[in-house]
Amino acid sequence: MANISLHHSSQAPLLSGSFTAFGQILATWRERSRQRRELANLDYRTMRDLGISPTDVQFEANKPFWRS
Repeated sequence: MANISLHHSSQAPLLSGSFTAFGQILATWRERSRQRRELANLDYRTMRDLGISPTDVQFEANKPFWRS
């Protein structure tokens, strides 16, 4: 007698997870980009209050969005 499986395997959950992960990565990249733009616009007094140097700010602000 033939063995017939009534279970249907779908890739939808796998793809759904992939799209969710990709969306989270994009959101992280957008947030980093926004934070680095904001950091680049700090004035000297604010940098001094935060305890960071203009060199530190320049180094961080010039990083590409995909690098943490």
